[in-house]
Amino acid sequence: MSVECMKTEFGEIPTGEKVWLFTLKNESGMIACVTNYGAILTQLHVPDKNGETENIVLGFAELPPYLAKHPHFGGTIGRYANRIAGGSFELDGHTYTLVKNNGENCLHGGIKGFDKQLWQVENVGNGVTLSYLSADMEEGFPGNLEVHLTYELTEENALRMEYRATTDKATVVNFTNHTYFNLKGAGKGDVLGHELQLNADEYTPFNEKQIPTGEIASVEGTALDFRNSRLVGERIAEVDFGGYDHNFVLRGSNGKAKQDSGELSVAAVVSEPTSGRRLTVHTTEPGIQIYTGNNLNGSVTGLGGAYGKYSAICTETQHYPDSVHHPNFPKVILRPGEEYRQTTIFDFGK
Repeated sequence: MSVECMKTEFGEIPTGEKVWLFTLKNESGMIACVTNYGAILTQLHVPDKNGETENIVLGFAELPPYLAKHPHFGGTIGRYANRIAGGSFELDGHTYTLVKNNGENCLHGGIKGFDKQLWQVENVGNGVTLSYLSADMEEGFPGNLEVHLTYELTEENALRMEYRATTDKATVVNFTNHTYFNLKGAGKGDVLGHELQLNADEYTPFNEKQIPTGEIASVEGTALDFRNSRLVGERIAEVDFGGYDHNFVLRGSNGKAKQDSGELSVAAVVSEPTSGRRLTVHTTEPGIQIYTGNNLNGSVTGLGGAYGKYSAICTETQHYPDSVHHPNFPKVILRPGEEYRQTTIFDFGK
């Protein structure tokens, strides 16, 4: 067995630079489409229990909608995924002021994060390796940060993402992938009937601005308890902010051991009984943000049709939100001479 990679032109950005689409396909029929604009996963075709393949991620067939406003469909999020309170942080005695794009907070790297940048194509084989140089003070973040990301499709129906980064000045780093999954098929209704299991006994509570309080609390007795697999919609009405948008502390990860060792563990399992599709998320990260598309309202139409509320679930492996302000959270500081490393796998194998 082997994985094919086909490169096609996807369009141009306003500067006139070409954008490419890479289509990875294995012999089982799984297909992953990745563009170097934003290092975005645009499509993911996965066989169902009958062997019928269908796209299961929200996104667009063409480049222009990605250049317009959209909720980070499939994007590589950086320099800092999730929220930083007050749009600023202090590092080595210096206060850095960031772009505020979520009220008073900085969200997903600012107005023009990594998912809105043109990445360079480094290598193409069983996958594709992309790179991006985030300049010193881009969106307010210090240091020239050199990032490499490899998307690799395996013969066992898994999409593997390997992240690496180095800096020439102390900075903060927190990457994630913001793919929206609907295992029934993109545009085929909501995900309330999906089943979710998380290897998380705890979560990070937040205030009315969705900024962590610094506490690490038990999920026991709450609507956030997914230690045993259950329907996404079973207790969603009990959750503030219209649905799930919470960071879960992965089992055995609220310290340095897991992130420093680079050891993969299962973070989440999402399954959909009608199609029989099952997604197992493996990661080296200490946390996972579960988001149920609470802000989708049918105004965006993409592959499969209009995207309404709860039409997808995101499994964003990451460090905890606002870790820069909470010394008890796993560290997000990267210094010269160090290398940021992360692996996350979306596994659809049996």
